[in-house]
Amino acid sequence: MVVLWLWGSADHKSLSHLLGHEWDSVLYVKIIEHGYDHGYPLLSNMAFFPLFPMSARALTLVSPLGAAGAAVTIAWLAGVAAAWGLYAVGNRLYDQRTGIVLAVLWGVLPHALVESMAYSESLFTALAVWALYCVLTERWPAAGALCLLAGLSRPTAVALVPVVCLAALLAIVRRRAGWQAWVAILLAPLGWLGYLAWVGLRVHRLDGWFHIQKAGWGSSFDGGGYTLHELHTILVRPVPLDLYLVTLVLALAVMLFVLSVLDRQPWPLLLFSALLLVLALGDSGYYNAKARFLVAAFPLLLKPAVALARARTGTAVVVLGFLTVVSAYCGGYLLLVWNHSP
Repeated sequence: MVVLWLWGSADHKSLSHLLGHEWDSVLYVKIIEHGYDHGYPLLSNMAFFPLFPMSARALTLVSPLGAAGAAVTIAWLAGVAAAWGLYAVGNRLYDQRTGIVLAVLWGVLPHALVESMAYSESLFTALAVWALYCVLTERWPAAGALCLLAGLSRPTAVALVPVVCLAALLAIVRRRAGWQAWVAILLAPLGWLGYLAWVGLRVHRLDGWFHIQKAGWGSSFDGGGYTLHELHTILVRPVPLDLYLVTLVLALAVMLFVLSVLDRQPWPLLLFSALLLVLALGDSGYYNAKARFLVAAFPLLLKPAVALARARTGTAVVVLGFLTVVSAYCGGYLLLVWNHSP
């Protein structure tokens, strides 16, 4: 934030403007102020799930904050909740030191800037982390309720719903849980399916949300064809720095997933990471945003978190300090140099 503030000031842009009035933030602010589209425009804001903007709208009603300020505040509060959840997961699976390092690593991702912007990544990550923590600790009603909320926050909740439902079903089959697990199975998909149904009713077609995504925003699932085409272009022609950065993040994500499998992570975490990777790599649009789509894939960070937690304190401080500097530069670059959405 300090780097972005100084860099933005030199470019005559305030920190509040950069965090709350750039790219998707503008669309969220419009939803907060005016609600969803009533017609069926080509670039309909119904592509954006409601929990984040509606939470910010509620905050504007009980505070002096405007739409942008409320959205950034919700993102920051959600970021704190996500970091707490990351610590809880790392501490449960390994120890306190690993939990702390895991939270810090999430905070210094190359695209970690969006965790502090008026974007929904922090909120979804917080809900997903705590839902998976509840799965690991077999707190089924809480897991189902958190998954329901996650389904109202981002479309990528489709990667979380099967994990919660399958884990609850296995607990029932193995007779480790009863009616509480059934509650989780019933609650988990309601948020995601409910919003898709609402959009379908509003635009008078069953696949309304998917049609908006494909026809309006140019985004659909093609199994990875688009990603491979863009990857080939990036590797054989000069392109802007951000596209190289996104490509590196995707390659590292795949490598870290393989290491997670070899490390025998709990299967709910592995499945969640795998589904997020499939969604990010298989989407046919917005190559520049694919690294941002993986911000919630926190289980991929467990392997390096464990390694750094077991390293000498000086080594961990140097590595995390270096990553913080890199992340700070990337954040400034994404908003002040790169001319597309982060």
